[in-house]
Amino acid sequence: MILIGIDPDVDKSGFALIHNKNYELQNLTFFELFEKLRRLKNDFPTEDIRVFIECGFLNKSNWHKIKKGSASINANIGNRTGRNHEVSYKLIEMCEFLNLTFFKVKPTTRKRDSKEFKLITGISKRTNQEQRDAFMLVYGR
Repeated sequence: MILIGIDPDVDKSGFALIHNKNYELQNLTFFELFEKLRRLKNDFPTEDIRVFIECGFLNKSNWHKIKKGSASINANIGNRTGRNHEVSYKLIEMCEFLNLTFFKVKPTTRKRDSKEFKLITGISKRTNQEQRDAFMLVYGR
């Protein structure tokens, strides 16, 4: 079984892959991600691939606002949030197009720093928040 976790982002999404005892952590642009999934689909049976996509739009409320922020600051927050949600929707569409099994995952409110991530997973290589979030989507499944 190949488990793939994706933490969507407008610029580069966090990507994590677990296969047997091997893992891979990267940040990929939208089309790099498409190529990666397409290659995996060609190399492995489709039924062996499971994709877990973090979907912020599953949160009950998507109202993000800084109380003392200006209208411009809050508009920018809303814009970034909406763009990230759209990336999630497009990744779902990508998986449907590639005929890959996928799961929409509601984000957790808890972020893991590198020290805690290492403690939980045993991975000591340098990681960023997107990679850690993507990996936590598939860790222990």
